[in-house]
Amino acid sequence: MDRITAAKVFVDLAYSGSFTRTADRLDMSRPMVSRHLEAMESWLQARLFHRTTRKISLTAAGEQCLADVEQWLLQAEQLEQLVVAQQQPAGQIRIATSMSFGFSQLVPALRDFMARYPQVTVDLQLQDTVTDLTAERIDLALRFATNPDPSLIGKPIAMCESVLVASPAYLQQQGVPQDPDDLRRHQCLGYRNFGRHVWHLSHADKQDVSVDLNCRLTANEVTALMAAAKEGMGIAMQPTYLVSGLLKSGELQVVLPQWRPDDLKIYVLYASRKHQSTAVRALIDHLEHWFQQYPW
Repeated sequence: MDRITAAKVFVDLAYSGSFTRTADRLDMSRPMVSRHLEAMESWLQARLFHRTTRKISLTAAGEQCLADVEQWLLQAEQLEQLVVAQQQPAGQIRIATSMSFGFSQLVPALRDFMARYPQVTVDLQLQDTVTDLTAERIDLALRFATNPDPSLIGKPIAMCESVLVASPAYLQQQGVPQDPDDLRRHQCLGYRNFGRHVWHLSHADKQDVSVDLNCRLTANEVTALMAAAKEGMGIAMQPTYLVSGLLKSGELQVVLPQWRPDDLKIYVLYASRKHQSTAVRALIDHLEHWFQQYPW
């Protein structure tokens, strides 16, 4: 049996005083806690706890070796971190993100990362639907949210800002909206994953409005709506990471520039820190630095 895990169980039991609490804190069954403690006592050739039906307490031998075991665990952790830090990132990383963010931002960010770490391979899963990271064996997911799934671990690495856009030809033919109510009289392009087509907009002077739209063309992927806007088919709500180049070239124009859709944070999410590979940790650091250095 793993002596490091057995030592962790011993130390946790010394402070919790409860097999049940230690089992919960270390995410293992109560019988497994008992087995690890038995292995620890067999290894040290000493009884470490007095046990009753109601509580446990350290024996004299347990008290004498507790500090030494804690120090040993600290040294083992430092040694592990040293070995991991010296390892060259390698292996496959499976990443899930949306189609639009994947091709417009993530692939360029991966170029330098993969050039720096030639032993890393990347498998991209591009879809707008939420993915079960564990079931799909996903190492990292990049998702847009105000509050991410609390069952996942992650950190915000960038902001997703959006704008309303249309082609110059559409605006010339249909007219330029002057206020949010005008959108109801225009051809608007709807993102189907949001259910009802309601655009929530905020003005610089702190006004907030919600516009309920009837969209003739809808899609479950914003890249298709961007293409439809370029073709003069209507007004679309688009993330700036996708359309910033088209706005600069004049192929699309911002509609109602004083009114902004809600911003979302872009999170890098993962299921657990436990046994996370060097490659995955290196990629998280790389993406955070990349998006700070190259905002869209």
